[in-house]
Amino acid sequence: MPAIDFSSFNVLPHLFALAMAYALALPIGWNREREERSAGIRTFPLVAVATCGFIQATERLTADSPEAMARIIEGLITGMGFIGGGAILRRDDSVKGTATAASLWITGAIGVAVGVETYDVAIMLSGLTVLTLWLLSPLRKRSATGDEIGDA
Repeated sequence: MPAIDFSSFNVLPHLFALAMAYALALPIGWNREREERSAGIRTFPLVAVATCGFIQATERLTADSPEAMARIIEGLITGMGFIGGGAILRRDDSVKGTATAASLWITGAIGVAVGVETYDVAIMLSGLTVLTLWLLSPLRKRSATGDEIGDA
């Protein structure tokens, strides 16, 4: 059994990144929970933490190989597409869950961005997603009922 090297045991940077990924995904999950979607307040932070964790867990392995990190990110992107695909449901002549699927995919991107320390990108992804889900939802609902945007 190999010995554990506690000299490289540095929890705080990882804890900060994982907490940030969690916090940036929480409002997205809260929105999906409020809208009673298939994935919600537990799923989205877990997705962000997991993708961030995969990046951080492989830092030492990929430190000298950007190609290796690119392959890991590629695998995460594919995996997020698979998870998102599970949120999409087809009913008769309509499709439901595409916003949740897209939100899951972008939440994975938030986790990756935090994992590679591009916090500005992660914050912008989270902000734009929250704005899209919270501000455009009333417009979508109005267009579904046929109401005009300016109607009361």
